[in-house]
Amino acid sequence: MSPDLSAGIYLVATVLFILGLKGLASPKTALRGNTYAMVGMVIAIVATFYHKDVSSYSWIVAGLVIGAIIGSVAAVRIQMTDMPQLVAILHSFVGLSAVLVAIGTYEMHARMDALGTVFLIEVSLGSAIGAITFTGSVVAFGKLQGLLKSNPLIFKGQHLLNLALIIIIGLLCYKCVISPSVGYLILLTILAFALGVLIVVPVGGADMPVIVSMLNSYSGWAAAATGFTLHNNLLITTGALVGSSGAILSYIMCKAMNRSFFSVILGGFGGETEVASGESNEGKSVSSAGAADAGFMMENATKIIIVPGYGMAVAQAQQAVKELFDTLTEMQVEVKFAIHPVAGRMPGHMNVLLAEADIPYDVVEELEEINGEFATTDIALVIGANDILNPAAKTDKSSPLYGMPILDAYRAKQVFICKRSMSSGYAGVDNDLFYYDNCSLIFGDAKVTVEALVEAIRES
Repeated sequence: MSPDLSAGIYLVATVLFILGLKGLASPKTALRGNTYAMVGMVIAIVATFYHKDVSSYSWIVAGLVIGAIIGSVAAVRIQMTDMPQLVAILHSFVGLSAVLVAIGTYEMHARMDALGTVFLIEVSLGSAIGAITFTGSVVAFGKLQGLLKSNPLIFKGQHLLNLALIIIIGLLCYKCVISPSVGYLILLTILAFALGVLIVVPVGGADMPVIVSMLNSYSGWAAAATGFTLHNNLLITTGALVGSSGAILSYIMCKAMNRSFFSVILGGFGGETEVASGESNEGKSVSSAGAADAGFMMENATKIIIVPGYGMAVAQAQQAVKELFDTLTEMQVEVKFAIHPVAGRMPGHMNVLLAEADIPYDVVEELEEINGEFATTDIALVIGANDILNPAAKTDKSSPLYGMPILDAYRAKQVFICKRSMSSGYAGVDNDLFYYDNCSLIFGDAKVTVEALVEAIRES
């Protein structure tokens, strides 16, 4: 295949990737966007087969077959509740690929005595970024999967250690360029592996959506660096698209949590803690309700807003929620869903679960769109959410949540919260909403509770 034809095909694939990203901006067009991206990837792979530098297909085909088998099995078996973990581990694959390509390409060029300055810069940066992405993603996977505690791990001198590692890695990159040595490359890669771990361990559960999107950005830049190393324009543009979109998404997530990106990296908050009521809630009691009582009120309501959270994902209650939605809609009750940007453990987590349950897109609204409607809502039904609707974010300046935009569920006439216990959310702070006069907690598994609500409504 001529270079011009190859470049033309890669351009078509790049356009399809851009259209794919554009489609993913909305749940209504996400399927079409995914289709564009898949077609673009197929075109890119076929075009690469005919690249002038490809002389043997055995290893390529073997890799494709093994990858296809693993990917197909994962796609069939993976639960939607485990999507954050899957995304994190996929990011680690990209990072490790960048490291292996960098080291392998360095060795190949060294044998040919073709270690140019630009090439050495590309290789050293690609390996460093890839290594940080790999170990950072592995740690994120461990936290999301529950293999590691989600509490932030912070120790004295941590930031100075990170800064020292960054400086040393930079110096080793410089040494690798002016005095090429595979030893320098391997050493900087090992230190970058360590830095990736140290960047993510101080991040708590409440900041995990930001970390997932940040690692997405890192994986994109790692892919772009690999593209420079391999002189593959498509890999460069694709990596740049992923890297820039991930960076933008990280900014959006931080803004939604009223936190700076650096505050997340330098020490995130939230973890697996049981927190007693704060001073403002001492002596206060919560009101509990049964499914029958809540079902009766919901049946007689005019408008209901459902707020899903990570508890819905853990209980795999999305299908039960769909049944509740259908039941209430049949009774002419207006039902909408309110989505907070950082609900769940990754960006768009709740949207994915609701889409899986075939909840209509037009009743799923983001914070900015629906917050003004809570004041005219009869019932706000909260399913496994916590921090994203804590009024302390507006009233308590000492709270780590202060300033974070929340869903104004407390403004509804009545709030029902489906919750297993009085434990705190991932931010590790008590929820003031629990003690409001218009709030009642329905204790129990979210799926069981929602199914009981459906049964109570149908029997009344």
